[in-house]
Amino acid sequence: MHIPSKFKVTNPNTLYQFIKDNPLGALVSFSDDGIDAIHIPFYLDTTDLRKVKLQGHIAKANPLAKKCNDNGKVLVIFHGPNAYISPNFYPSKNETGKVVPTWNYSVVHVRGSISFNDKSSWIARHLEKLTNSHESVSQSNPWSISDAPTEYTNKLINTVVGLEIEIENIVGNFKLSQNKSANDQDGVIRGLKNSGNELESMVSMQMQDNKCS
Repeated sequence: MHIPSKFKVTNPNTLYQFIKDNPLGALVSFSDDGIDAIHIPFYLDTTDLRKVKLQGHIAKANPLAKKCNDNGKVLVIFHGPNAYISPNFYPSKNETGKVVPTWNYSVVHVRGSISFNDKSSWIARHLEKLTNSHESVSQSNPWSISDAPTEYTNKLINTVVGLEIEIENIVGNFKLSQNKSANDQDGVIRGLKNSGNELESMVSMQMQDNKCS
């Protein structure tokens, strides 16, 4: 991924938080059959900062585990909010007219080695961590795996296989108008905020946070 220096983010804490906020990743793998991609939620395991891992699970019927061997290299892409940027947002349009449309977005690319785990105990712990991490921030009365019948959850656990990706390289591309003047950046923030579109409003808030950081 080509990243202009103004947009490049390498701070691990910033990138880890981005993954936690946007956990649905596109897992890209390579095999003799070519390139493939699946979309699954990941749990970021930072227990050992020397070996930070992405943890997930797939159905046993998914051919990924057979096509991609343990320690195979994979790429995972995490997407944040994105928005079209109209030249009308730039105050400089009225001054010089030298503006064109563009797109603001944020993505994080993770490269690493994948391994698979079919132990029911590992899968159960993973599902509990993944569920708790989302229930705790979205529900006033969080649901727990233990709320479901044990026979039911055990049956489901037997239909999936766990996976881990040890992070070897991580980088972010946060294209948020950093290459524009402060005045034009403020114009984009206002334009997106006032658009009435929730996704564009999220980009506006992200731009504002980026300016303040």
